[in-house]
Amino acid sequence: MDEHDQGQDKAEQKSKRGFASMNEERRREIARQGGRAAHEKGKAHEFTPEEARAAGRKGGQTVSENREHMARIGRKGGESSRTSRRHGISNHSEQSPP
Repeated sequence: MDEHDQGQDKAEQKSKRGFASMNEERRREIARQGGRAAHEKGKAHEFTPEEARAAGRKGGQTVSENREHMARIGRKGGESSRTSRRHGISNHSEQSPP
């Protein structure tokens, strides 16, 4: 057994604590409580449509600068499209655009 395998065994043996030990439903409940509390205190930020557009634009620009990442996304989309065509599944809506 090499050092890499030993490290992997230790990671698998590590006990989960905190949020990692909770089921998804419990984590969601805690998140809901936190969200409600923030809104009640007036500390929660609600984006205006303009802020949301600016944030989306900024994120899109950042992601698209990484050409390798964009190529992976394109390949994944092409593979999905090819698989769908093979199985006769349409990715387009039933209605044609006006």
